[in-house]
Amino acid sequence: MAPIKQVILCGFGGQGIVLAGTMLSQAAFNDGKWVSSTNSYGAAARGGACRAEVVISGKPTIFPYVIAADMLIAMYQTAYNKYIGRVKHGEGVVIYDERFAPKEMEGLKYVGIPATRAAIEELNKGIAANVIILSAAVEMTGVVTRKALKSAIEEIIPERLRQLNLKAVDIGFRLGRMKSHQIHQG
Repeated sequence: MAPIKQVILCGFGGQGIVLAGTMLSQAAFNDGKWVSSTNSYGAAARGGACRAEVVISGKPTIFPYVIAADMLIAMYQTAYNKYIGRVKHGEGVVIYDERFAPKEMEGLKYVGIPATRAAIEELNKGIAANVIILSAAVEMTGVVTRKALKSAIEEIIPERLRQLNLKAVDIGFRLGRMKSHQIHQG
């Protein structure tokens, strides 16, 4: 992993974007990394544009905000459109929910994950799509360890929802393994 990894997660309010950013931040912390995390959402908490930004480093960072994202995790077309310009050209990875088909930009690697479909079909809970897509991203990129992500969920998620989220993590890891060749080719 490069000394600093910058990640933007985006979608609309109610998709669990801020929670997914918190999970990623805690997982990086659990891996012994320095972490900075910010988030924002539109005036309408549910349905408005939403994003979480996470900066992960092996040492203290001077500027704790995303400058150019190494990875964009997008769960909604409008949010993708808003944040795609902040991804590193030539190096960036875009991991998106297959519910939408982003217009691909040259110089970026794109991987679609059926996160919402898997959450509905395998868990009967569409809300778990955020954990599935985050876990797939972790599996494909190694931005944090699998163990650290699972422990973050155990630390953050209330007990009544913990098993659902741990099942979602395993689904995401499986989907990420199936798609990881798209990240590592060429």
